[in-house]
Amino acid sequence: MTDEQSRYPTPDPPPVDDPGLPPSQHPVEWRRGRITLRRGQRQRSTTDQRLLDSRGPVDWVHQDPWRVMRIQSEFVEGFGALAELGRAVSVFGSARTKPTDPRYAQARQLGQLLAQAGYAVITGGGPGIMEGANRGAVDADGVSVGLGIELPFEQRLNDWVDIGINFRYFFARKTMFLKYSQGFVVFPGGFGTMDEMFEALTLTQTRKVTQFPVILVGTAYWAGLLAWAREQMVGAGNVDAADLDLVTCTDDLDEVMRVLSEADARRRERDDMDLY
Repeated sequence: MTDEQSRYPTPDPPPVDDPGLPPSQHPVEWRRGRITLRRGQRQRSTTDQRLLDSRGPVDWVHQDPWRVMRIQSEFVEGFGALAELGRAVSVFGSARTKPTDPRYAQARQLGQLLAQAGYAVITGGGPGIMEGANRGAVDADGVSVGLGIELPFEQRLNDWVDIGINFRYFFARKTMFLKYSQGFVVFPGGFGTMDEMFEALTLTQTRKVTQFPVILVGTAYWAGLLAWAREQMVGAGNVDAADLDLVTCTDDLDEVMRVLSEADARRRERDDMDLY
């Protein structure tokens, strides 16, 4: 007998599942929510027993059914925190960009412009470009949001985040970026930046999101990638040439604001048409 069995003893069911037995002698049924367990599938303890017994096994909190609840809680908390955010733009870029880098200053300036135009600024909440954009929003008395992620190495939310949410799961975090943003502005960055950029492009290409501009800041940095996409992806027929029009690439923050404003106008026009 295991320690768990001795701690949570349960009666054994009858050895034979005989339909002729009276109901009182049928094999013991165990209920786990909507799930019914019988015979060898029954559990030796209940969830509340394991919860209340601090000496009991704890592996269950790392199993998939419990992870589903954690995932659900991340969506609920994210939706609750951001539901009244209003218009917002997500800004992405490298966490490794130093405060002395001109790109940091440019991200800070963009944060100011966005806040002055009435947008909340959403970032991944980390250092570098993200910090610059959050800081700019605070400079202009705007709303500064940071959506952090649990990583194997330590990374805290930067000091310029006013509304901060830390996520365990990347996919829950990505949903918040897309659900509450009216567009993405992407500064030079690494794999994480590329991941967010291509996710947005995929959802725009497949029309899962509409009127959603993706703007790349830094023509020199992005030129090689765009040239490769044009030569290789379009050349091989894997994307249409028109798909590259989903991306605006610029060094001019005024152009960034113009593209966002035009997308807003189209969105309002579409919403007005939907009323009739």
